[in-house]
Amino acid sequence: MSTTSTTGTAAVVRAPEARAASGGARAYLLYVAGKLGGAAISLLAVLVTSFFLFRIIPGDPVKAMTHGMPTSAEQLTSLRRQFGLDQPMWQQFTDYCGKALTGDLGTSYQFHAPVGELISQKLPATLLLTGVAVVIYSAIGLWLGTRSAWRHGGLGDKLNTGVALTLWSVPSFWLGLLLIITFSVGVGPVPGLFPTGGMESGDQTGFAYIGDVAHHMVLPVITLVAVGYAQTLLVMRSSLLDEMGSDYLTTARAKGLRDDAIRRRHAVPNALLPTVTMVFINLGHVAAGSILVETVFSWPGLGGLFYQALSVPDLPLVQGLFVVFAGAMILMNLLADLLYPLLDPRVGR
Repeated sequence: MSTTSTTGTAAVVRAPEARAASGGARAYLLYVAGKLGGAAISLLAVLVTSFFLFRIIPGDPVKAMTHGMPTSAEQLTSLRRQFGLDQPMWQQFTDYCGKALTGDLGTSYQFHAPVGELISQKLPATLLLTGVAVVIYSAIGLWLGTRSAWRHGGLGDKLNTGVALTLWSVPSFWLGLLLIITFSVGVGPVPGLFPTGGMESGDQTGFAYIGDVAHHMVLPVITLVAVGYAQTLLVMRSSLLDEMGSDYLTTARAKGLRDDAIRRRHAVPNALLPTVTMVFINLGHVAAGSILVETVFSWPGLGGLFYQALSVPDLPLVQGLFVVFAGAMILMNLLADLLYPLLDPRVGR
């Protein structure tokens, strides 16, 4: 009789817990469905924007491609027909959306190659350059932002914040040119130590090739890190300062926990949500690269390809790159949203 009573009591106790767990799982699934729906709508908006946005750019793609070559009116008409530019705008739009949804981004006007193929050729160089830079400046920004907030008002905080604000306000192309003049060309007693541009010298193999690529990466990576770490530092510093006056930190100190343990185990995890968004946004920029930095350093990535396409304008290539850039940002924001409930269970409830 006693055993039966105990079992019944345990079942009664477990029932609310099971209902709470089921309700939490249902709430999370609804949260995920909402975020996926929002991402799909955003991607559709990107397709519409990418089509109409670049058609307001002044210039005729056909005339730009045939500039300097004797071309008759009949030949211009034939080229417009070949590229589908003679069709009504609504038909061009429906054809573009239909192909884009199947992964066909069209054919480049100037390179006469599929846009997807051109992007896949340039993507590794961009991922290498901006991926390394994002990892470095995110780590530096998180570390310095945490230390600045925990010792706010001190000399180190003022120095870190001042340097970050200064570098954040510097145009990346200007900083890149300054580094080229100083460390590639050489100024006074400073010799030229690094290449002025490109990704490789073209005559290396094996480990020598890896070293050559790393040598070419130094200045563009420094440029991206110098401009990019400030944002992560300032966001992390602000988030941690908001947490430092919380009651749970006072309780942790009253329990005798060391200052480093309080910062590492309690304050920093709760201050990470805004910074996680920033880190994932930066990861989204990995696919987009940096148009200005890649152009200044002649880096053969997507940023430089976008600049080339925009100068024509090569509409299919520009549109395809825009979709890839925006799609990467949408994906990273979606992953950040899905990660939030794991960091803070209150999100999505």
